[in-house]
Amino acid sequence: MMLEEQLLQRSENKCELCQSGETLKLYAVPPQSANNVDNCIIVCDTCLSQIEKNKETEKNHWRCLTTSMWSELAAVQVVSWRMLNRLSTEGWAVDNLDMMYLDDETLAWAKAAAEDENDEIIEIHKDCNGSPLLAGDSIVLTKSLDVKGSTLNAKLGTVVKNIRLVENNTDQIEGKIEGQVIVILTKYVRKQG
Repeated sequence: MMLEEQLLQRSENKCELCQSGETLKLYAVPPQSANNVDNCIIVCDTCLSQIEKNKETEKNHWRCLTTSMWSELAAVQVVSWRMLNRLSTEGWAVDNLDMMYLDDETLAWAKAAAEDENDEIIEIHKDCNGSPLLAGDSIVLTKSLDVKGSTLNAKLGTVVKNIRLVENNTDQIEGKIEGQVIVILTKYVRKQG
């Protein structure tokens, strides 16, 4: 039986962290030299993308750790411990960490990738409501804006199509208003649609 099949059977076709049944994938809990049933878990796309820092951490999603941290599987305990540490600004996560017990070997495994946890989390451009913005999106201005160095006044409710994201600054996007490319602060825009 293939490793993934064994893990799916063990997890009853559910994410071993949040119990979701949607799009499940094998996650090899680092560091390790070879994948086996003891150091791999089955996780959903939502958990995987946040564990691997491909998406911003949704704090409320991880409340599932309140249950999964008690798993008998060391690999699940390790991921739970790491995610609770990543969420250490949340009171509930700190409370769970205080209650959580890992044997010495499992704790050493959990801490083994701690240096990777200091990597920067990918920053995402967001509108005034916290919705992610992508290049090419259309936005609506939530405030009338005077454009510096120009007589142009971008009115409240103006729709700006095909925006560009300003690299290395998640507070700014670029868009064309009346044929002029301007920089707009994301706190003054709402994603259209």
